[in-house]
Order: sequence, then C-alpha cells, then structure tokens
Amino acid sequence: QVQLVESGGGLVQAGGSLRLSCAASGSIFSIEDMGWYRQVPGKPRELVALITSGGSTNYPDSVKGRFTISRDNAKNTVYLQMNSLKPEDTAVYVCNADIITVWAAKLVYWGQGTQVTVSS
Repeated sequence: QVQLVESGGGLVQAGGSLRLSCAASGSIFSIEDMGWYRQVPGKPRELVALITSGGSTNYPDSVKGRFTISRDNAKNTVYLQMNSLKPEDTAVYVCNADIITVWAAKLVYWGQGTQVTVSS
C-alpha cells in the first residue's frame, strides 16, 4: 500500500504565505512526477505545480512567480511554497505522485487534500 499525506493548509490573509507538504509512504520503489492540484466546488481540478524526478518544474500562469514546488527525494516528500496569496487561491489542495511500487506497478496516487483559505 502507498499513502500520500498532506499537511500545512489553513487560513491566511491575502498577501500571506503558506507551505504545504505531502509525504509518500509505503511500498515505494521510486517516485517519478509529483504535483499539486487544487479543487474548488463546481470547477474542474486545476494543476498548480508539477515537478519531475529530475527537478524540472511547471506552473500555470495563475500561480507562476508566486508558488514554488520542490521535493526531497530522500524523504519522498513534495512541498508547495505559496506566497502573495490571493482570495482566488482558496481551494482544497491535493498532491499526487506517479509511483513505482516494489511490485513494479506504476500507479498514480492522490492525497486526501488540505484546505487553504485566503481571506481578503
């Protein structure tokens, strides 16, 4: 079994910062791409940051320059540093990872999500 557990969400004022963490555990052989998505009720899930196993990153224009994704491969953990937060960043943030298990299966795993609320 593999689990992704997020932490770090909460309530922050506009212009503030938050750092999210997502730790993967279980029967992991290796982790490829890791990403953060956000979900607002009634809207499609939106990718906000992606990092490859080699450290290449990708962001949509809506968060570019404000959000930074990073990973610690030794800890199987991905981070999302969010600065200059805006009320429209309010969402449930969910991490995911492309994981190769010890049984050689490549699967996509999702965390349970963490709420980020930005007040104006």
